[in-house]
Amino acid sequence: MSKRPIRVCLLMHSTRSDNLGLGALTESEISILRDIARDLGREIQITILDGKENRVPYITGPDIRIVEMNGKFILNPTGFLREVRKADLVIDIGAGDSFADIYGANRLRRMFTTKFLTHGAGVPLVMAPQTVGPFTKPTSTRLAKLTMRLCALVCTRDAMSTDAIRDMGLKRPVIEASDVALRLPFDTPAPRDPGAPVRVGLNVSGLLMAKGYTGKNEFGLSADYPDLIRDIIRHFQGQGCEVHLVSHVHPPRQELTHREDDYEASTKLQAEFPGVHLAPRFRTPSEAKSFIAGLDFFMGARMHACIAAFSSGVPVVPMAYSRKFAGLFGSLGYDRTVDCTTETNDAILGKIQAAFDDRHQLAQETSAALSKGLKKLSLYQDALRDLIARRAGA
Repeated sequence: MSKRPIRVCLLMHSTRSDNLGLGALTESEISILRDIARDLGREIQITILDGKENRVPYITGPDIRIVEMNGKFILNPTGFLREVRKADLVIDIGAGDSFADIYGANRLRRMFTTKFLTHGAGVPLVMAPQTVGPFTKPTSTRLAKLTMRLCALVCTRDAMSTDAIRDMGLKRPVIEASDVALRLPFDTPAPRDPGAPVRVGLNVSGLLMAKGYTGKNEFGLSADYPDLIRDIIRHFQGQGCEVHLVSHVHPPRQELTHREDDYEASTKLQAEFPGVHLAPRFRTPSEAKSFIAGLDFFMGARMHACIAAFSSGVPVVPMAYSRKFAGLFGSLGYDRTVDCTTETNDAILGKIQAAFDDRHQLAQETSAALSKGLKKLSLYQDALRDLIARRAGA
């Protein structure tokens, strides 16, 4: 008699997020789960509890089931709890960096509710590799410690997050892995003419161009981000480079006035700077990564756009607006991040130029750091495989 499929439920993942970074995490998580199922000689059924978005899912498959989740669904006994109890385990990736109290009480309240309902249902909860913290409020700190204490696995994607857990006084084992999007599949680009212009990619954050959600610079940037972006474009156009503006967050076309829309911000810049190339509105995270993989140099303020470059071998300068950048890349020994919260426009542009001039060395640094990241990520996959084997009776 054949064994039933392994059943896994995913939380804080998304099959259709406007932010392709969250989609990249989801697609990569699914890739890891499929590898584990193959290793165990089992079929797998993956249920994704997804938020409602105004787009068709771009992550699908015969082993994927999508269940829309809102506040009523979470609190309905025939909703969230029923789905969780069907699963052998639940994996929560915290949308990559949302397990913190810096994004507002509503998001964190929802995260704590789903976590503690899962604990109450007696189903093992896995914290997939993610940024943890900062937690600055007593209540959120206590609840974060409690849920992590109850989790079957706690995994971080950088040393800063591991240190944050230890600073909270939690002594339980923690797996310090790396970002699962290092595993995101992509198409290898075709060879290019050696005499062609250098292709420079620039990811423009619509959110930072708008100076944050409120327009009041709530991210605390010391750099003038819109001016910096224009300076970068002028600089590389002046060097005869082929400049490509690359979006990684773009709502559906009917919502083009969305503050976070990278594509809208890039379209306006293309009109301002003749000769600049506008990358397409990508349908999937892998499509975006496949495009980025064909560039010669890359910069960006969307972390997963930078991860796409980094993990496809493209020399990259991440442009940080939070500690998650230095945490992730620094943990892998890649120290080319510039900090838009502490450095001036001139200092940032100078570092970008130096990195561009040294891009062949950057490519070597990227290769070494990526190898380290994949090795660390295997710690998560091995631990997850062991847990699944125990839970599913493999």
